[in-house]
Amino acid sequence: MRPMTETIATAETYSDTLLGFTLPDRSARGRLVRMEGVLEQVLSAHNYPAPITHLLGEALVLGALMGGLLKGEQAQMTMQAQTNGGTVNLLVCDYRAGAVRGYVDFDSERLAKLGANPSLKALFGEGYLAITFETEGRQRYQGIVPLEGDSLAAACESFFSQSEQIPTLIRVASRAGAGGRMAAGLLIQHLPEGEEGRERLHVRLDHPDWEHVAVMAGSISHDELLDPALSLEAIVWRLFHEEEEVRVQAGTALSRGCRCSAAHYEAVIGRFPPDEQAEMRGADGIIAVDCAFCSRTFALAI
Repeated sequence: MRPMTETIATAETYSDTLLGFTLPDRSARGRLVRMEGVLEQVLSAHNYPAPITHLLGEALVLGALMGGLLKGEQAQMTMQAQTNGGTVNLLVCDYRAGAVRGYVDFDSERLAKLGANPSLKALFGEGYLAITFETEGRQRYQGIVPLEGDSLAAACESFFSQSEQIPTLIRVASRAGAGGRMAAGLLIQHLPEGEEGRERLHVRLDHPDWEHVAVMAGSISHDELLDPALSLEAIVWRLFHEEEEVRVQAGTALSRGCRCSAAHYEAVIGRFPPDEQAEMRGADGIIAVDCAFCSRTFALAI
């Protein structure tokens, strides 16, 4: 058996950095992430109740796992979940070059009646999930799937199966305690012809290589994903140490990624005609712009 090798020599990865890996002999690739400090920074922008904290933590992990599949500094993944008769009006998060951000708008009175662990259906009703990938060359493609199943992760698996036709397994775990909040996740896919970058092909979920990989990856436990003493490299080794070869590569370090600024909003508002800008101004002549992602208000004197 060949040992696990790293394409880039780095220290072991624990938190707030993506880890990529491939199983060349099984035509599979994966991503692992554990979020702590970055998660706290994003969640601290709003005083979310526990169910929404859990929901947004899961969404941020999924955003990092899926966004981490893209290449290029300008490539971006956006995930948006909207409701139809649910308690959550809107959930949105995105990923670009390691920067993550997210926000949830919800009905606090309705949420309080749902208890501590509301189901996905209770939160979103007959909602849907839209996932948009924008490549480095500004090409965009989007898939939309119903919010069905027990979790956002299940909906994302459906997205890859239906829209991308790539067998995908995703596991996400989160917790909040005296030591702070933490969320982590694993994504692994079966890629036809093996390497990344090849043309996507229709593949069958019952391919023997994928069946094997899915069983191994599916054995990951909640506690393993959230164990701060267990590096992401160690998790990969535990799952796939019997493979002929496992390649790992440290990915991008994560950061809180709200890109709002006064200059940005001035440029956006500057595109509106003067009469519409006048309607935006308050009695003091100032245009106030709120950023939902970071809970800041920008006072623009333009």
